[in-house]
Amino acid sequence: MREKVWFSSAGVECAGWHYPGSNGGCVVMTGGFGVTKEPGTDRFAERFAAGGFSVLAFDYRNFGESGGEPRQVAPIAGQLADWRAAIGFAATLPGVERVALWSFSLCAGYVVQLAAEDDRIAAAIAQSPNVDGPVVTRKASRYQSPLGALRLAGRTLLDSLGALVGRPPKLVALSGPRGTVALLNTPDAQLGDAVLNPGNKYPAWQQTLAARSIPGAAFYRPAKYAADIRCPLLYAVCNDDRSALAAPAITAASKSPKAELVRLPGNHYAPFTEAQEEAVQAELTFLRQHLLAPATPPPVVRSA
Repeated sequence: MREKVWFSSAGVECAGWHYPGSNGGCVVMTGGFGVTKEPGTDRFAERFAAGGFSVLAFDYRNFGESGGEPRQVAPIAGQLADWRAAIGFAATLPGVERVALWSFSLCAGYVVQLAAEDDRIAAAIAQSPNVDGPVVTRKASRYQSPLGALRLAGRTLLDSLGALVGRPPKLVALSGPRGTVALLNTPDAQLGDAVLNPGNKYPAWQQTLAARSIPGAAFYRPAKYAADIRCPLLYAVCNDDRSALAAPAITAASKSPKAELVRLPGNHYAPFTEAQEEAVQAELTFLRQHLLAPATPPPVVRSA
């Protein structure tokens, strides 16, 4: 059971799904970079809701059902502003007493940064997180051809210049085989459509991104916030991740004061496939431990 809700982020109307809960905890969720709320969160949101948690899953500005122009443009600062607005909105939902965050891939990096900055967050989950854009970009380039890299750089430059004069975005695919113009050409990134959109279950999901968004993502490094994390944060890291990489996330976890680390077998999308049950159970256990209010101890009765 869920209902469509809307909230404002700096004048932009953001769309979300609200799953009512019963235990006072609410998990605010988004998909990964360029991934809308339904393919990115449905499978986990349903499990969290079944566990008694409220859920607010939302689309960033310029994506999915949310407002904002131009479409498919993903500004880092704007998406962080959408998170902050969503956290504030979640606190107003019926029965919500404490708020947690959940996301994956690059957007799990937002979770790391926000957990270091926002005192309203009681707990957070970063699944398959990209916490070091420069390292990830350098490693991912091994899966692209020289000509493909040149074409991507050219489109990014043209789109960035076009943005200055109000031109419509030049789009790139979220993923594609070696040699194609895409955000990522890593082997596991190419599984994204089959894993998140089986049988074209979500036909409205546009699997594209404005090329002008790529430099911000490539240089975004939320690992620098790891030592300042203020709340319990679960890093769910996939051992064979070729798109976000396990090593930077493990290092970030070692620096986060209240971190918990779960190592999952498989690639970037394993938490949605063969490791899903293991991921869900670890995340539910974490949420129950850190998001639910402790039981009030019974009063001590002293004999006369």
